[in-house]
Amino acid sequence: MWLEYGRVFAALSGDSSVRAIVLTGAGDRAFCSGLDIAAATELTAAPGGGGVGGGDAGRRAFALRRYIREFQASISAAALCEKPVIAVLHGIAYGLAIDIACCADVRVCAADARFCVKEVDIGIAADIGTLTRLPKAVGSGSWVRDVAMTARVWGADEAVSVGFVSRALPDKDRAVADALTTARLLAEKSPLAVQGTKALINYSVDHTTQEGTHVRWNRAAAAVG
Repeated sequence: MWLEYGRVFAALSGDSSVRAIVLTGAGDRAFCSGLDIAAATELTAAPGGGGVGGGDAGRRAFALRRYIREFQASISAAALCEKPVIAVLHGIAYGLAIDIACCADVRVCAADARFCVKEVDIGIAADIGTLTRLPKAVGSGSWVRDVAMTARVWGADEAVSVGFVSRALPDKDRAVADALTTARLLAEKSPLAVQGTKALINYSVDHTTQEGTHVRWNRAAAAVG
């Protein structure tokens, strides 16, 4: 499923008719309840047939690394998408949900949203993107360590207070409506300006202010030239 997820965002990124994307979960119970552990375990353990369990330890390790990188790349497709992505979170948003949400440009949630970096409870680290993106999204290393190492659940009010989401709405319908309003506002702007802003903000997250301003100057000079 995540391969299709990545392909969808790659297609939307290159579609000139798309100016903003709203991402939410189907139904009322959950945005995403996490990775299907049983399916992932079966795939990674099975020798042959696309699994990574065959061969000696070295071959299995390399196959597993390819598998995880492919997974990471698919989930990261939203962050790499040229168009702004708005995630609407509701109900259960555990594990993989945090990976997905951290890739969005804007996050809003319903009041019933319950968040959790769940991976430590099943004996693994959250290696699909949460542990690198979440500290940058909220700006508090203490809080990130708290929720990531304890796997405790936090709610909508706390998500707003730490900056994980921009705002919380009373229910899913109103959260989706709020996101669509934001999407329409984005669609009214210059696509070049909006997409350029996303690209420069993303670049600046991992670079110094000087590097970021040089990129802007170089792009401006290239446009004039």
